[in-house]
Amino acid sequence: MKAAVFHKPGDISYDTVEDPRIEQGGDVILRVTSTAICGSDLHIFSGAVPQPTDMIIGHEFMGIVEEVGPSVKNLKRGDRVIVPFPIACGHCFFCSHGASPHCENSNYEHYGPNGDVADQKGAALFGYTDLYGGYSGGQAEYVRVPYADISPRIIPDNITDEQALFLTDIFPTGWSAIDWAQLKGGEVVAIFGSGPVGLMAQKAAWINGASRVIAIDPLDYRLEKAKEVNKVDTINPNKVDVVEAIRAMTGGRGADVCVDAVGFEPERSFMDKVKATVNFEKGSIKVIDLCFKAVRRSGTVSIVGVYGSPFDNFPVHRMFDKGLTIKQGQAPVLNYIDHLIDLVKEEKVVLDDIITHSLPLSDVAHAYKIFDEKEDDCVKVVLKP
Repeated sequence: MKAAVFHKPGDISYDTVEDPRIEQGGDVILRVTSTAICGSDLHIFSGAVPQPTDMIIGHEFMGIVEEVGPSVKNLKRGDRVIVPFPIACGHCFFCSHGASPHCENSNYEHYGPNGDVADQKGAALFGYTDLYGGYSGGQAEYVRVPYADISPRIIPDNITDEQALFLTDIFPTGWSAIDWAQLKGGEVVAIFGSGPVGLMAQKAAWINGASRVIAIDPLDYRLEKAKEVNKVDTINPNKVDVVEAIRAMTGGRGADVCVDAVGFEPERSFMDKVKATVNFEKGSIKVIDLCFKAVRRSGTVSIVGVYGSPFDNFPVHRMFDKGLTIKQGQAPVLNYIDHLIDLVKEEKVVLDDIITHSLPLSDVAHAYKIFDEKEDDCVKVVLKP
């Protein structure tokens, strides 16, 4: 089959590789009909999240079941499904307690309780490095899906791939950021980052009763997309002091909720990069610090941007003094997926309006380039095998 193969930082190509096969009784083989590039894929592409050997990447995908393992009960050949990005066994302690991103069984070699930088990680993720299970991802013509009775969901034929695809990751991730804040109605929500996850968090904030949603991003074309599809207020931090702007919009208090949908690779100054090098850090906690400043006292900060290393001078003093509630981590997709599918079915949310580029999988190298370098006003790329 053909697939997008990561070779080394900056090098992804469209290669011929071995077809996947049924390896365990609970597996299915999926023929991929649509897949997408996620912002967290760019961390692998840049080398910030290390992957030492060739790997088929991608964790946002959907398709048609082609082969079914002998113990699979819930799926059959021909079913059209979406596949949530965490790989969950469905029966361990964490899966049984609504915490499937911490599944004890899917990440055979690198699971553990510590959460270290280079070992003892959580559940396996599709196409997201050897540390997270080493499973081949979905930027391919076919993919093996383990524990197939647990996570995949059948999608009705009247919902297009484009309407359903983002239920695999970015919509549940954006939803998590808002759900963790437990909105009561009427809150001001400030969302740092208007990439795909930030745009989805904006949608989730409105659905959950926010009175005002503020999008923060240094790229005007992404702010324009946020205004177009989500009718939000916007702030460009390169043009104004973002913290003071948010306070001015909230009676001096700050936002009720701030969401970090950026992670450890924001736009950085030369001195930010020097500091990171001196402290052996990867990236920056610049956005976390802005969230801690911009949120009101006793407010909530949700962190769904990726962070993979320790950081010096973490602003714990501000978190303590302001009495902040902090929630973060991989989205527990299985906690939300059925409700979110219903929202799409009932046309209560539109997800495909963030797509700016739809390309054949054979153009994967070009797709990564324009997404990574923010060319051609690229917000979200869908790839068709």
